[in-house]
Amino acid sequence: MTPEQSEELNFIREGVRGLCAEFPAEYWRKIDEEKSFPEAFVGAMTEAGWLSAMIPEEYGGSGLGLAEASVILEEVNRCGGNSGTIHGQMYNMFTLLRNGSDAQKSYYLPKLASGELRLQSMGVTEPTTGTDTTKIKTTAVRQGDKYVINGQKVWISRIQHSDLMILLARTTPLAEVKKKSEGMSIFLVDLREAIGNGLTVQPIANMVNHETNELFFDNLEIPASSLIGEEGKGFRYILDGLNAERTLIAAECIGDGRWFIDKASAYARDRVVFGRPIGQNQGVQFPIAKAHIEVEAADLMRWRACEQYDRGENAGASANMAKYLAAEASWAAANACLQTHGGFGFANEYDVERKFRETRLYQVAPISTNLIMSYVAEHLLELPRSF
Repeated sequence: MTPEQSEELNFIREGVRGLCAEFPAEYWRKIDEEKSFPEAFVGAMTEAGWLSAMIPEEYGGSGLGLAEASVILEEVNRCGGNSGTIHGQMYNMFTLLRNGSDAQKSYYLPKLASGELRLQSMGVTEPTTGTDTTKIKTTAVRQGDKYVINGQKVWISRIQHSDLMILLARTTPLAEVKKKSEGMSIFLVDLREAIGNGLTVQPIANMVNHETNELFFDNLEIPASSLIGEEGKGFRYILDGLNAERTLIAAECIGDGRWFIDKASAYARDRVVFGRPIGQNQGVQFPIAKAHIEVEAADLMRWRACEQYDRGENAGASANMAKYLAAEASWAAANACLQTHGGFGFANEYDVERKFRETRLYQVAPISTNLIMSYVAEHLLELPRSF
């Protein structure tokens, strides 16, 4: 049985579609025009339990796997929404779930499941290091029963709508570790206490209505109990969560791709020029058909990544390749859809230009397609490291 034939996954699809029907294109168009946050949508998804899908049942969640979570995000995008407003709650939670102490999980997970708290943000990227994560300069120095944080982060999303943030900081200087991936630690930062008390947030205006920020840490003090897992092992912890992130982003791109293909196909069937539907012309139908093939191929890699992750295997290669294929496919579908609509594709009322901008982001984030190719070359093909 394929994932598409799974009764449980079809139930999830129908449930998410039913909820998304309450937030039609007009809702998302207005959110985009006003550059606001879809608070009503996020609240509805939380209340329906979709954002706590992967939290174990003993903590108030549904205890589902990455496969089910990926379907939730896929369907949001396929219905014309923007799951970039909710995906952080899912993949950021992995770090806490897999590496947190029993006390941390018992305290935070039920509150995340109920919606009392939101964990929408992860602070990793820095202005001077980008994806060269092992070179981060943000430091966390232990002083008695607290850590003191100093440094800077960039492209940190949804701070304004999150209560907690996963933070990666260096606890041992780079010069003092045997491997550059050592000496970094993960912390769970309470943003309600941190902002204005050593943490300053500077929003970054951008071409997509994506709430993202630059962060400045100036002697921010956090309790020592904020440390997740063992000190110095944070890079290893974060990689596990990033594999989940990349798989979920792949699912979002697949949802986008299917939205573009459906939209383009419908327009090509209905739009009549020179006495015939434009979809009758191979010059119109071939790019749409090609995009469909590419989305379907990317979908297969998504399922492989989900299966490996849910079995507890190393899903690094599959997650990276799924993200690459899906991002490429959704971008090709976006271009085909815009070209099919011609001038109308640029009109806000058709929603194509909004979704076009949204899906373009995933060529760059959360990891660029170039870095994925470097990963495949080094780790799968055993070629010399290029950086």
